[in-house]
Amino acid sequence: MKKFKFLMLSALLSIGLVGCGSGNAGTAPSQPAEGSNQAAPAGDAAKTPLKVTLPTWTGYGPLFLAKEKGFFEKHGVNVELSTIEGLAERKAALAGGQVDGMATALDVQVTLAASGVPMQVVWLLDDSYGGDGIIAKKEIASAADLKGKKVAFEQGSTSHLLLLTALKQAGLTDKDVEMVQMSAGDAGAAFVAGQVDAAVTWEPWLSKASQADGGILVTTKDLPGIIVDTVGFHKDVVEKRPDDVKAFVAAMAEAMDYWKQNGDESNEIMAKGLKIDLAEFTGTVPGLKFLHKEENKELFGTADKQGQIYQSTQNAIDFYVEQKLIDNAPKVEDVLNPTFVVGL
Repeated sequence: MKKFKFLMLSALLSIGLVGCGSGNAGTAPSQPAEGSNQAAPAGDAAKTPLKVTLPTWTGYGPLFLAKEKGFFEKHGVNVELSTIEGLAERKAALAGGQVDGMATALDVQVTLAASGVPMQVVWLLDDSYGGDGIIAKKEIASAADLKGKKVAFEQGSTSHLLLLTALKQAGLTDKDVEMVQMSAGDAGAAFVAGQVDAAVTWEPWLSKASQADGGILVTTKDLPGIIVDTVGFHKDVVEKRPDDVKAFVAAMAEAMDYWKQNGDESNEIMAKGLKIDLAEFTGTVPGLKFLHKEENKELFGTADKQGQIYQSTQNAIDFYVEQKLIDNAPKVEDVLNPTFVVGL
């Protein structure tokens, strides 16, 4: 989705950091004239796009489905999607106003809020169920065996959280491993190339672990509820363009319904949008529990009874505070905005 002794996140964002070890930014979004967090002039809201960035990941496919099938346009909002692979680059783009929102894991939204970039999660995409994990050489039989090993993962990301959780259960911390900084996709590729002993990554690299005489050490099936993919917008955008955010959420709900009824067509559209092989896309879908309107409503809950997503958010906050990865603990209510889902 949070850094290694990462008291530096605020500073990194403030100087517009550019690079996670591999420096693999994807298609960068265009620079807005006044900053995309500015309110649109009267009458121009439909022409001013909501700019959402994401990495290449199966869980974000529904965004492309909503775009391709015209659901955003149908509900009166123009959405511009861009792919930026590195988490640091995505955070910098958001902090700098180059994009309005981000598709990312819930805990990343927490770290953004903790570093002074106020985010509001408005839609829940999926819960990882085996789609993320740690791959390792065959001689590494447990998380405890990672001690002293070279492990590739992205600092300050959901991969970092997953690794820390697995290590904590084994009585270790990330100080007990040799970190190799790179994005989740690059980490998987590095492992297959034999450059590291283990990697925190996602599909299809989990399935490719055997190519490097390795295997899957642990996945989110073993550690459920840690990685929930979300879409969040900068608080300023939510406050200044509530109608556009409402339209965005309605379009996402419709896209998920369309997928239920038109599976093959939808899969092709999403794989094309993500620029990945169709077989790869469909092969990774079972590793995720995709969330429709009903699940979103249940997880967000009501004003009288908060849903489970509140506890998941608090768990992420508590974890990062405990690990001293964030200085300031944001309030759960500041990170989640159930208004738009409840209004569906």
